[in-house]
Amino acid sequence: IFQSHEEDDRKVRRREKNRVAAQRSRKKQTQKADKLHEEYESLEQENTSLKREIGKLTDEMKHLSEVLKDHEKICPLLHCTMNFVTIPRPDALTSCLPR
Repeated sequence: IFQSHEEDDRKVRRREKNRVAAQRSRKKQTQKADKLHEEYESLEQENTSLKREIGKLTDEMKHLSEVLKDHEKICPLLHCTMNFVTIPRPDALTSCLPR
């Protein structure tokens, strides 16, 4: 009878220990899932911000390309035959400029 009582006590302690370990494990899993969710939210916000920045930079690039294209049409330096001289000289550049 005494031995059976000790075994019962051991079983109860083992079950309690196992229950506490299971609670710790579930809590740890929940914390890990929460941390991953927070990281996901942060990355989503960063992704949205980067997409917005890409849009702005794309618009700026289009605008600057158009400005450059318009400028190329009227730029005297691009249409000057002296532009093909291999060694640029100050007088060659100024001879292409309108007077």
